[in-house]
Order: sequence, then structure tokens, then C-alpha cells
Amino acid sequence: MNKIISHKYFIYIFLFLFSFLFNFYYGYRGILPIDSFLIFDSGYFVLKGEYPFRDFWTITGPLLDYLQSFFFYIFGINWSSYVIHASLINFILVIFSYFFFKKLGLNKLYSILYSVGVSILAYPSIGTPFPDHHAFIFSLIAVYFMILATIEKKNYYYFFVTLFLFLSFLSKQVNSFYLTIFFSLIIFINIFLTKEKNLNNIFYFILGGLIPLTIFFIFLKITNTPLQNFFIQYILYPASIGTERIQQLKFDLKELFGQFKFIYFAVLPAIIIFFYNIFNSKKKVLNKIETNIFIIFAGSIFIFLYSQLLTKNQILIFSLIPVCIAFSHRSIMKFYHKNYLIYLILIIFLYSTFKYHIRFNENKKFMELEKINIENSVDGVGIDDSLSRLKWINHLYPKNPLKETILLKQSLNLLKLEKNNKIVITDYQFASTLIENEYSSPNKWHDIRSVPSKKNKFYSEYKNFFLNKLKKNKVKKIYFIGQYKEIFFLSLLDEKSCTKRTQINELLSVHDVENCT
Repeated sequence: MNKIISHKYFIYIFLFLFSFLFNFYYGYRGILPIDSFLIFDSGYFVLKGEYPFRDFWTITGPLLDYLQSFFFYIFGINWSSYVIHASLINFILVIFSYFFFKKLGLNKLYSILYSVGVSILAYPSIGTPFPDHHAFIFSLIAVYFMILATIEKKNYYYFFVTLFLFLSFLSKQVNSFYLTIFFSLIIFINIFLTKEKNLNNIFYFILGGLIPLTIFFIFLKITNTPLQNFFIQYILYPASIGTERIQQLKFDLKELFGQFKFIYFAVLPAIIIFFYNIFNSKKKVLNKIETNIFIIFAGSIFIFLYSQLLTKNQILIFSLIPVCIAFSHRSIMKFYHKNYLIYLILIIFLYSTFKYHIRFNENKKFMELEKINIENSVDGVGIDDSLSRLKWINHLYPKNPLKETILLKQSLNLLKLEKNNKIVITDYQFASTLIENEYSSPNKWHDIRSVPSKKNKFYSEYKNFFLNKLKKNKVKKIYFIGQYKEIFFLSLLDEKSCTKRTQINELLSVHDVENCT
């Protein structure tokens, strides 16, 4: 029996089933419209031949749109295909984590245990594809390869460092930008300080980013996507938002510690042991490799924390806890040899994993469902068969989700009858898919971050992009499902009198824009 359990294929199968099915279950548990459906419609439109930057404005990573179109193509356009996407990314992180923990020197049991912890705390907090989760996961895998390149001195690992950083960048910009600068500095400083001028690591580091970058630009060319659109939407405009956030960022020490305390607790033993070894004059055990490993790991954790603060979103980086625990475990085994410290960090690991599992997976804090009884949910099949078994409930109709599904079903039926060219603007970003609408909205999603304000220097670029979309597709009607989205549309028209608004039901309204275009 022990031989079966210790067999590598059994371990792989177990980790796959656990990480995949765990996320798959929680991907059906409640929704947050603006986040849960973010790439549902965009995946559908990519499948139809409409592309990010060219056909719809987006400041979030295009990689998710293309990936989701692939999953829709393979598994059909339904909620299962959507959740499979996130579940597989959860597994990818877990299997890379397992290999990383093994390479750190942990035995199979601990490597499995910490990998399971990663799977519980990584993607299930939202359960469906989300740019921040993809970006964080790909960046964390890049950190793994950077540390392994240092431990094993295998230059080709650097190729995978920048490859995964580029995948992270195409998911969301922040993590990958800071990590690329950080890793580049480490590589060049090490080359400057070492007697052996080995440039192979630089070659592979550059190659790992250059190849996917070249493929990406070729793809933009093939799809006739203007480079200007890409740079404005994905680099220049988000950079202007980032500059504002950095200027407004205030470090509240109490809040900073309170939010991330278990990450600090998890990594603290490794920090203490590192500095103890530095200042212990009797026993010099640290060498250049160990110093580099610690700097890479500690610096990466700091970047993840800083990036999380910049996003001003719910915290999604708690899967760093088992990773930090594994790193501390390695430090204890390698330098201190005290079993009671292993037991201590195991207690921290088990307690924090259970705590955040309850808060973010069961109670769905990330999705603003913490104070809502999910058992009051209704089956999403009431909206459409493709949403079957989805536990439909959210903060908009917490006490009467059935009413919401009835209104949505009614709205979708009315939209199916509309024969004029139309676009749909909504947080329920499955609506265009379910009615098989011909044209995507000019914007991937509408909120104060993705839509430039009038004070932003890129407002005119956005306005022209939006209005040109209406003119090109001869859009006569714009439908709004939900609240608070019309303000983003009306501000784009110089003559508001050219529109005619009709409220159809509690959720659905329409603006006739035939005289505007």
C-alpha cells in the first residue's frame, strides 16, 4: 500500500483530482457579476472572430479571452467549460508547486501536504477565470523557476522564468513588470560580482521573453489589430491609472500587518534563520547560492504584497502561505534541525489554511457573499440551460435570487426578439453569448477603472474607439442590463438629446442611438 501511495503517478493523479475538483465545486458556488462573468462573453466573441484591442477596449489580459475561447470550442459554451478553465490553472500551479517543494528538499508527504494547501487557497476563492489570479499564478511559477535556476545552476530554467512572466503580463500587468525588473537586476549583479562571466543565463532569460513576444506581435498582425490600440489600452492607459494609485497609496501599518499576518508568520522562521546565520560569527553556513535564494524569495514576496495593495481588490495571494511555510521548512531542516519548529509552522499552516478556506471558499468573501446565506441560492438553469447547477445568488438580490433570474430570463428573451444591430452593456457578461448577439460591446467591461474618466488624457482615445464601433457596425440600439452602467455611455455623447431611452423592466433598459451614428 505504501508503495502505491508513494508512486509518482498516484501522486500526480491525486493532486490533479483534488486541485481540479476542489476548484470545480467552488466555481459553482455563488457569483459576483462584475467579476464572475468577466471573460464569458469575450471568450465567445473571440471564438466568433472579434478580438481584444481591435474590436473591444480592454485593460485586462487578452490571454484569458483566447484561452476561454479554446475551452468553449472544446467543451461547448456553458458554465462547466468556464469553470474547467480556472480548475486547470489551479492544477498547473499545484503540480509546479509540488515539483518546487521537492526540489527544495522536502519529502513527498510534506510536498503533497503543502501543495494541497496551495490548491485550497489559490483559485477556489473565485472559482472562475479571473485576470488577477492568472497573473499571480504565472508569476509565482516564474519565481519557482528563478529559485530552481539558482539551486541547480541550469541555465535553461531562465527561459521558463521569462516565459511565465510574459504569460503573467498577458493576464495582468503589475506582478510581471516588477518581477522582471527585480530578476534582471539579480542576474546582472551576479554576473558583475562573479569571476566566471557566464552569459548563458542572460541568453535564456531574454529568449524566454523574446519568443512569446514575437509570436504575440505576429498574432496581432495576422488579426489586423493595430499596435497603437494595444499600447494605449494595455500599457499607456493602465500606467496612468497605476501612477495615480501609487501616488494615493498610503501604508497603514496596522492594516498592512493585519491583512497579511499569516504570510508574515509563515515566512518569519526563514527570515530569522537567514539573519541569524549572517550574524553568527562562529558558524558561517551561508554561501552565495543560499543568499541569492533568500533574496529572490523574500523580494518576490514583497512584490506580491505590494502589487496586491495596488490592485485595491480583495486579497487573493493567501496561497503564498503554504509556499512560505515550505520555504521556512527547508530553512529549518537545512540550518537549524529543530523538530519543534517544524511542528510550529505546521500548526500555522493548518490553522491559516482552514481559516481562509472558510472565509474565502465557503463564505465567498472575495465575491462579497460573506454575509449572505448561499443556501438561499437558486439553480442558474432558470436563466439558461448552459448555467445549469450554478448556485445563483449575489449581493444585488441576496434575499430574492429567484426574482433576479426571472428578470434576466425575461430580458434575454426580449433581446432575442430584437432584430436591429445592437450591443449589450452589462455586468452579466454572458448575455451576449446566450442571445448569440453579433457584436461585442465596445468595452470588455464597464467600471471606473476600465473606462477612462474625462480628466484622463486617454479619454478622447476611448471615446473615439467607442463611437467608431457604433458607426462601423451600424448599431441602432444599446441595451443595458443592470444598474449604474448608463453613465459610462451617456458621457460619451456630445448631444444626449439624440438618444431615446426606454425602461423595459427592473433590470433592462434600452437607448435608441440611430440618430447619433
